[in-house]
Amino acid sequence: MLDWVFDIFRAAISTGRDVLPILAILLGFQFLIIRKRVPNFKKILIGFVYVLLGLTLFLVGLEQALFPLGETMATQLSDPKFLSGGEEGVILEWHDYYWVYLFAAAIGFSTTVAEPSLIAVALKAEEISSGKISARGLRAAVALGVAIGVALGAFRIVTGTSLPVYIMVGYVIVIIQTFFAAKTIIPLAYDSGGVTTSTVTVPVVAALGLGLASTVPGRSPLLDGFGLIAFASVFPIMSVLAYALLAEWMAKRAKAKTELSSSRRKS
Repeated sequence: MLDWVFDIFRAAISTGRDVLPILAILLGFQFLIIRKRVPNFKKILIGFVYVLLGLTLFLVGLEQALFPLGETMATQLSDPKFLSGGEEGVILEWHDYYWVYLFAAAIGFSTTVAEPSLIAVALKAEEISSGKISARGLRAAVALGVAIGVALGAFRIVTGTSLPVYIMVGYVIVIIQTFFAAKTIIPLAYDSGGVTTSTVTVPVVAALGLGLASTVPGRSPLLDGFGLIAFASVFPIMSVLAYALLAEWMAKRAKAKTELSSSRRKS
């Protein structure tokens, strides 16, 4: 019990050191540059305390739950005994790790849907676009992109193939999609890649990569364990741009059908 209390206390001190520079910059600009009193200063201080407590408990939860659980799941799913059905001396191929790919896709999708930063961006996008951009549809598109990206990243770790090749090909596809996508969706699509790599997704995905690289024979946790976050950043951009292109195509098709039916009625 005492160890748990000390862990929270140490995390609170560390979080306070990290957050205080942000507060100092904000208040410094407010009082020294703008030179005006902060409205509702008491509420802001209370909110700052809430942020400090929330981040502290979140970091403790990461260290004690999400990180160990992610590594344990990756280690168990990639265990040769599990994949070979208990047989000894079986040489595993890349396709034998299908449970790992499925788990990677599932964990990528679920953590992205629960990502607070993505929820905030999606709601703002729906509000500003007057409902033209659906918050639920945007979150689903981003989560699908992360799921595909993390699963492909797990495949890369298993096969030991080059990370830069995947990332370069991914960005080439993004550039091609950018030429055809509507200008209004491009900035949002690019931001979607950034908001996915945040508080919920990064710890679990990083733990998955490290656990997988530690278990697969011939892989190094340092060289192969990292890189899944890059996949989780690139593929949401691709999926959002693809979602926008598909929505635009469906809208044009529906409009064409409406015009065709109206012309037939007139004739």
